[in-house]
Amino acid sequence: MAEQNNKKLIPQSPGKPAGDELDAAGKSLSEALRISFIILKIIMVVLVVVFLASGFRTVEPDEQALVLRFGKIRGVGEDRILGPGLKWVFPYPIDKIVKIPVAKKQNLPINSFWYYQKPSELLPQSPQTRIRVPATLNPVIDGYCITRGEKPGQAVAASVSSDYNLVHCKWQLTYKIDDPERFFKNTYTEDAKPGQSYAEVIAKSIKPLLGYLFEDAVVTAMVNYTIDEAISSQDRIPKHVKKLLQEKLDRIESGIAVISVQLTDITWPRQVDDAFLASIKASQKSQKTISEARGYAENTLNETAGPIADQLFEALKDETTPELVLSAVEGEEKELLWSQLAGQAQEKIAGARAYRTKVVETAKANAEYLQKLLPEYRKRPELVIQKIYQDAIEYVLSNVDEKIVIQPAEGTKGREIRVLLNRDPMIKPESEQE
Repeated sequence: MAEQNNKKLIPQSPGKPAGDELDAAGKSLSEALRISFIILKIIMVVLVVVFLASGFRTVEPDEQALVLRFGKIRGVGEDRILGPGLKWVFPYPIDKIVKIPVAKKQNLPINSFWYYQKPSELLPQSPQTRIRVPATLNPVIDGYCITRGEKPGQAVAASVSSDYNLVHCKWQLTYKIDDPERFFKNTYTEDAKPGQSYAEVIAKSIKPLLGYLFEDAVVTAMVNYTIDEAISSQDRIPKHVKKLLQEKLDRIESGIAVISVQLTDITWPRQVDDAFLASIKASQKSQKTISEARGYAENTLNETAGPIADQLFEALKDETTPELVLSAVEGEEKELLWSQLAGQAQEKIAGARAYRTKVVETAKANAEYLQKLLPEYRKRPELVIQKIYQDAIEYVLSNVDEKIVIQPAEGTKGREIRVLLNRDPMIKPESEQE
């Protein structure tokens, strides 16, 4: 009875049995499901292809790359670093590629040692504009660097202060990354956000580190130089700072190479500007005087002894040393120097030698003359002495232009004879000119 009632409730379509309608609905559902699965497969394949295609990365010519697989560097040896070109890695989160600009040189200005300037002072100023200088240096806002008061090892007099001096300086650091792996492991950098360049992120992240190490290197180097050396030296001190900075970076294995260090500006404190200008002027005058004195000494030595004056002077100075024992070779070298003597000294030596020869020859002539007179002197000594006296008087009087002999009258006590020879000093020169 129940089955008959149910059959009565199901509508019967005319001309079609109920079983055929159920088969058509199942076929439609099955076809719909089949098409859905095909579309889903296509979508999955497309997603897989897109996922895999997203692993392609381009490394620029000035970059090198590291591949991180689950946070660790992938590869062994040289394969750990990827060169420029198109690279494929597993997409995130499996692999992550980190591109590091190794060929790009970065510049970092260091102005922490410069004095404080107001924004208005940073603008171009006209020559007539005078900037008001503070009376004292404020160490809270003014940067400065310390230099030595005297050269290392130099003795300082009691009246001379050995305090260290202050200078203001500006620097320019140029660096690059030469070891990407060490740089990535030992140097902290922030993650690049969407739209940010990793090079900009690196420069921003390592700026505090480089600034701190650079300032430490400058302080360590500058304390070894005087303020005069610091102001006048534009090459030696930057090389010293570069060496110290590179040693510090290598010690922490930063992977950063220092390309150059430049001292762009350096000056003494503004508060003592007048005193420094006066000191510089005095130093320049002193150097000029010393240079003139050295030039005069060299000219005098050259005029006196010729080109070998310095060598001969050193050789003569060595002779005054009591402990010095001259060898035969050294004696020959000195004789050679004496033979090369020139200038006024040579003239003096030649004159001295001529005078010596004249004295010797005159002594020989006098000796021969006296040897000839000796027999006559032994026979008649008074006559010989009188003859010699007369010859001397004749020799003396023969060279006189004017002779006046005064003899007093007879009968006076004590005869007196006065001979005036050339009472007028101009008579002899006039006769010589004639």
